[in-house]
Amino acid sequence: MPDSSRRDFLSSTAALAAGAASAALVARTGLAAEEAPAISFGLVTYRWGEDWDLPTLLKNCKKTGALGVELRTTHAHKVEPDLDEAGREKVRNLFADSGVTFVGIGSDERFDNPDPAKVKAAIEKTKQFIRLSHDIGGSGVKVKPDKFYDNVPHEKTIEQIGKALNELGEFASGFGQQIRLEVHGQCADLPTIKAIMDVAKDDNVFVCWNSNATDLKGDGLEKNFALVRKRFGQTVHVRELDTPDYPFQDLMTMLVKSKYEGWVLLEASSKPQDRVAALATQKKLFDQMLKKAAA
Repeated sequence: MPDSSRRDFLSSTAALAAGAASAALVARTGLAAEEAPAISFGLVTYRWGEDWDLPTLLKNCKKTGALGVELRTTHAHKVEPDLDEAGREKVRNLFADSGVTFVGIGSDERFDNPDPAKVKAAIEKTKQFIRLSHDIGGSGVKVKPDKFYDNVPHEKTIEQIGKALNELGEFASGFGQQIRLEVHGQCADLPTIKAIMDVAKDDNVFVCWNSNATDLKGDGLEKNFALVRKRFGQTVHVRELDTPDYPFQDLMTMLVKSKYEGWVLLEASSKPQDRVAALATQKKLFDQMLKKAAA
């Protein structure tokens, strides 16, 4: 597939995946179909879903309306690269029967280490996750930039991360997968993420916005958002939407106004007594914020 069309092809799957949820939004909010954003709500299994096996996870997501899932590696769902062909088919069928979309894999791979052997190992492990996501029907793999090291110039680490992402982006395109760089760690300042993405020019490498406190630093949320918005993929991570120290309504409005199409995935860190009820509450907040943003 020509480079000029790969990004359009991969991004278009977000609109398809979000279509059913947008139709549901029309029904819930009364918005005209042409006004309903193609933005859907889902869950990252980190924390709230980390100890649910896959059938329990899918049941709870369906019940609460969190209709997309990013499966974080090492969790109780046990969706890992060591799954054999039969295991991958079973996972794919569980998702297909559940009505919940498998959005992709949340890997913990990072490419900042000054040891080339460790970077190479991380790249190879990410390729395993790419194959896994493809085999069970996902659309991408999340990776991290992470941190800087003493006595290593920041510019060198930025270039190293960007080059690794280019290699992975090209590889992942053959499997119909996105590489999603989470805004994370010491690299989470948005000017740093932009600098990495300026190196990672492959059109199959995307930014996964992560709703960090650093988003509000420097020139503020709106300008930091604008630095990387053109490189967004199909995933945005959010914390609990009623968190008082982050302007989630403003974020939702910017997503709608910039015509984002894809998933807003909850990556919660609190410890509610009833996580299913809490997830249902977050879905209601999402619907309210999305309706207000689209008004």
